[in-house]
Amino acid sequence: MLLISIRGLAIGCILLVFSGCTMTEWYAIKQPVSYKEPSTMNDKLEAGEAEVLNSTTVYYPQSHHVKLESYVEQMALDLVDTMVSEQAINIAVASFVNLDRSLQVSTQLGNQLSETFIHQLQKFGYGVVDFKTTNQVAVTGYGDFVFSRDIKQLTGDRIASHVLSGTLLYRVNGVEVNARVIDIESKRVIASSTKLVPTYVIHGSSIES
Repeated sequence: MLLISIRGLAIGCILLVFSGCTMTEWYAIKQPVSYKEPSTMNDKLEAGEAEVLNSTTVYYPQSHHVKLESYVEQMALDLVDTMVSEQAINIAVASFVNLDRSLQVSTQLGNQLSETFIHQLQKFGYGVVDFKTTNQVAVTGYGDFVFSRDIKQLTGDRIASHVLSGTLLYRVNGVEVNARVIDIESKRVIASSTKLVPTYVIHGSSIES
């Protein structure tokens, strides 16, 4: 009887040892690994954040109050800061064109940029001329008009010493606007500015790009 009890106790100890090993092994597998916040760029790349850092996903905020005029104002400030001219200048503002082979294609965005630059340059005290103004007011049944794109109705005199224009380059997340003020006679660039206008700003202003 004593022999059976000792044998049973020995078997129980052996089962307990194996059961402890199994529980220890399971715990070692299931135990969560401690996380260390990446501190350097290499650590972030090794942590699998390369896709996030190089993401080309276009950001569209649900609501914003940023307008196209704000970007034009910043560009006008850049132009004023870099303006190199020793004489009083009169600037004509032309449409911004797509950066393609012809440089002859504009859009609603390109025309809106030129209109906004007229206001911004005039606000900063620069002489701005509107070459689309005719020498007379056309009074019609549809309204009274002073602007025209018919070259025959426009003055042939040189009324501007400089011209402001630029190019539009379309990116995934917006439109890159390159603006410059050019001396008409020498073709010398006396001021320049570049800004990326986000897509959501253009769409928020209901402008077709």
